Amino acid sequence: QVQLVESGGGLVQAGGSLRLSCAASGRTFSGYSMGWFRQAPEKEREIVAAISRSGGSTYYVDSVKGRFTISRDNSKNTVYLEMNSLKPEDTAVYYCTQAGGSTRLMTSKASVDYWGQGTQVTVSS
Repeated sequence: QVQLVESGGGLVQAGGSLRLSCAASGRTFSGYSMGWFRQAPEKEREIVAAISRSGGSTYYVDSVKGRFTISRDNSKNTVYLEMNSLKPEDTAVYYCTQAGGSTRLMTSKASVDYWGQGTQVTVSS
């Protein structure tokens, strides 16, 4: 059974930084693309960033390019999301995700096999 456990969310002022972590268990971590989604109140859940199995390829939604960095440590079964220059519009619940085995780099909800429980990120103005 796959488990994805996020940590690192919280309250931060605009312009600040946070680092989210997601510890995965249940299947061979290095065999799957990983990603982060977010959902703000009354908005659709959207992909924020994704990373391929080896970490050699990444994907970012336009609104976070240059501010967020996704990375993974396959020896620790953990994926990270470094968030800098945070804006109030980044406020959302952030979800860690794991793709299916055939997905090289996830770019949509359709690729997701498993979801974490989510962690709240709140950016005050």
